[in-house]
Amino acid sequence: MKLYTKTGDDGTTGLFGADRVLKDDVRVQAYGCIDELNASLGVARRACQIPATKRLDVMLESLQSTCFDCGADLATPHGSAHEGKVNRLRAPAVTELEEWIDELEAENTPLTAFILPGGSDLAASLHMARAIGRRAERRVVTLSRQQEINGVIVQILNRTGDLLFAMARAANRVEGHEETVWSSQSQEEQK
Repeated sequence: MKLYTKTGDDGTTGLFGADRVLKDDVRVQAYGCIDELNASLGVARRACQIPATKRLDVMLESLQSTCFDCGADLATPHGSAHEGKVNRLRAPAVTELEEWIDELEAENTPLTAFILPGGSDLAASLHMARAIGRRAERRVVTLSRQQEINGVIVQILNRTGDLLFAMARAANRVEGHEETVWSSQSQEEQK
């Protein structure tokens, strides 16, 4: 099987078990952003270089699989010919993310101020993935206002943003990087 099919040369792509749509269709935009999130998680995994970050790597690998499930779910419109062939995500996927957030936050220091994204290479990668994930969440919400989708995907993306934030804080903690507290420029000017 060849990697290229030439079927998208006219600016369209095929949904799973449904018609072809333009590549800038709101549904394609939504699952395309999830694909970007998945790729950014791969970059973050590359930064998991020390034994103390092994647990984060395991979480990220699982999260990448969840991203594929979300993308496949969105690429298969409800009522399509392949409706029964896709894994529609359910509430337990959200619960797992919440458990991971609680696990990480139990070790992180309580948050008392806004922090700037950054720190270690891993933490910075996780913050970038979080921002990409929030964009994916916005695109999926836009899609949900126009077409029927699996609402659990919005919940998963929302928790993913929270999880990636907790993971970035954990990465900085285990790698010995101080977090930088946000200081408004207007606050600095008043001093």
